[in-house]
Amino acid sequence: MTFDINVIFSNLPDILSGGWVTIVIWIITTPAAAVLGFLVAVARRFGGVMLDKAFGIVIAVLRGTPFLIQIFLVYYGGPFVGLSLDPIPAGVIGLSIYGAAYFSEIFRSGFAAVPKGHIEAGICVGLTQGQIIRRILLPEMTMLVLPPSVNMTVILMKETAVLSIITVPELTATLSAIGSQQYAFVEALFVLALFYWALVEITGWLGHLAETKLTRFRFFNI
Repeated sequence: MTFDINVIFSNLPDILSGGWVTIVIWIITTPAAAVLGFLVAVARRFGGVMLDKAFGIVIAVLRGTPFLIQIFLVYYGGPFVGLSLDPIPAGVIGLSIYGAAYFSEIFRSGFAAVPKGHIEAGICVGLTQGQIIRRILLPEMTMLVLPPSVNMTVILMKETAVLSIITVPELTATLSAIGSQQYAFVEALFVLALFYWALVEITGWLGHLAETKLTRFRFFNI
């Protein structure tokens, strides 16, 4: 058995199409998950004990079950509750909710790491809760949550491969079909690994660049 690079070139349009679908889903779901996770973290911090406990239970369930099961429930279980979705919308919604559970914990830990004295000082000068979030919590926690947020971004990118199970035409599904049809599993897996490795490296570089730019917000040495 030899490595046939012609398999890659002959199927390049399909591979590029699958890669584009993967990137678009990743680009949509990552900020959606981050925003939703941030709103949940804010609600848990300022919404009272009952809201904190309610969201805590939901997050525990989402973090305690595999994403594969969650996406099955969204896509195949949705029609039972009147929610019938095409594969791509189901994948976007499922991955966004999954990521939001982890992002909410990242932001919640970032909020907790901000010194209480800074918040109390904001209250003393008459800042509202919204102003405290914008002017104190967000700037000070940015450096703290950036590394785990980049890591979560990478995880969400890799989890896009799971969406092939609900027939989303992303790169894993495309290359799996090519490998099965042409018995070129090594070539297909090589392209898949190279694609994700390149995205991970680019994401890591952008995260490091952002961390360098935001060092002015560091308020204590880690």
